[in-house]
Amino acid sequence: MTIRTSIAAAAVVFAGTATIAGTAAAEDFRLGLLTPPQHMWTLAANSFAEQLAEASGGAHSVEVFPARQLGNEAEMLQLMQTGALDMAIITVAEISNRAPEFGAFYAPFLADDIAHAGRILRTDETRALLDSLPGTVGVVGIGYGMAGLRQIVGRGPLESAADLDGLKVRITPFEPIRDFYVALGMAPTPMPLPDVYDALANGQVDAVDMDAEIIWLQRYSDHAQTMLETNHMMFPAVALVSARIWAGLSEEDRAMISELLGAAIDSTIDSYVAQDPVWLADIAGTGITYTAVDADFFADATAAWDAIWSERAGDTLTTLRAVADATRE
Repeated sequence: MTIRTSIAAAAVVFAGTATIAGTAAAEDFRLGLLTPPQHMWTLAANSFAEQLAEASGGAHSVEVFPARQLGNEAEMLQLMQTGALDMAIITVAEISNRAPEFGAFYAPFLADDIAHAGRILRTDETRALLDSLPGTVGVVGIGYGMAGLRQIVGRGPLESAADLDGLKVRITPFEPIRDFYVALGMAPTPMPLPDVYDALANGQVDAVDMDAEIIWLQRYSDHAQTMLETNHMMFPAVALVSARIWAGLSEEDRAMISELLGAAIDSTIDSYVAQDPVWLADIAGTGITYTAVDADFFADATAAWDAIWSERAGDTLTTLRAVADATRE
């Protein structure tokens, strides 16, 4: 991966605001994540840390802080904006809270399957969206990764969209996801990941929006009757560096970090393309009622979501729909 001209320009924009602490921290970096230690994103971060130490001959180190040790994603992003945190791997949804055009990545049924999602994220058009981040969010976007496509697990039978009406569904607390479930007539309920298993067990929520990895590893099927394989939404990640920290780095260090961190986050795409079908098969094998559905199952929810986000995301939604069409096989 090469450094894009716009990323280099970001260093110039923020050079005047780089703090002494930011430049002093150039040798020893901290990288925060929301995900637990065994998660693909955390494994990618650890791989990057090892490779950067080796490539720099020990001049640089990266300490990885998984599992919200440095706060939630909003807090980590704020720390990067001030230069108090060097790097993070976070959901694109958190970026959409500050740059609404990124909400377009969560367009329902943008991707046909997990491999198609990976192709979308690797296009020039999607990478170009990162160019705006230094000016709008105060971070430098290095590259994309992803988790698996979103699925629905329910405590009771889910035979039609009518069965979803009124149910409380656990979601990650982001507007693009919330708006999809509101369009379905459900009651989206934000909840931290560690609380989801017990909430499903005790009936605090009726359903869970989640990717296959977490559904399988956290054994949600223990307290669920139904799994809908919907593949209704992508869940991309983005690797970020504080623009203030970036401004204090040499061109050599920027190139090294861009290449290694970019490769590490990109590797998650291949990991999920390979592993997601395995997790889905494992879930189906638990004896849970397992049904694969498509966009028709959700009636007009996709059109309702597009009507909202065509205004918020602007031309980006049109661009991503076109990219999706161009990358279908």
